[in-house]
Amino acid sequence: MSSQENIILSIDDACISYGGKLAVRNVSLPIYEKKITAIIGPSGCGKSTLLRSLNRMNDFIHGCEQSGRISFRGEDLYDPGTDPVEVRLRIGMVFQRPNPFPKSIYRNVAWGPGINGLDGDLDDRVEKALRQAALWDEVKDRLQESALTLSGGQQQRLCIARTLAMEPEMILMDEPCSALDPVSTARIEDLLFELKENYTIVIVTHNMQQAARVSQHTAFLENGVLVEYGDTDQVFTNPSNKRTEEYVTGRFG
Repeated sequence: MSSQENIILSIDDACISYGGKLAVRNVSLPIYEKKITAIIGPSGCGKSTLLRSLNRMNDFIHGCEQSGRISFRGEDLYDPGTDPVEVRLRIGMVFQRPNPFPKSIYRNVAWGPGINGLDGDLDDRVEKALRQAALWDEVKDRLQESALTLSGGQQQRLCIARTLAMEPEMILMDEPCSALDPVSTARIEDLLFELKENYTIVIVTHNMQQAARVSQHTAFLENGVLVEYGDTDQVFTNPSNKRTEEYVTGRFG
């Protein structure tokens, strides 16, 4: 890890369980600022559970318990004095399936800033977010149309724009391309490269080629345990753990 990299979020000995069953056990790893960190591993290994813990989305899951420490810019995200709504404003999330609101394209992007009373001109904020999500040129003449008229790939970029409109410091992405065709997937990957200039991104993906293409750091989970974490090039070309090597070369399981 180069000395230029700043740790923005630190996961220390995180354990997460549902109804007493451990889904993530004793995971510790750093997340570096303005880098893309990929979390890879087989289905059911705890990737999404770990990701959702980073902005307290697991708070909505009944029976979910957590121990260890997750700190963002040095502050414990699970401290009793920490406001989970504030956490989710600073750490946005894009889900696996595009989930636009059944409202106009404009209202989808303007809704969050509007209800949270964010400063500035809403029109400017909407345009900026749509531009950042590489969607403005495709929708600028149809902002009042329903978001549901957009293609799947456009809907996912709209959901990214909706997150960007809140001006978060960090963006979590849970399999953001798994429901998309290859062309739409390539558009999202191109977008990720641009976004990391200004945002810290953590992406959960089943697609190892995608992880290798877009991320600078990679964490490999198996059965809720962190098997290996390091620079993406190293994890994919010279892994230190045999299980990692089997997984990234497709000889796993």
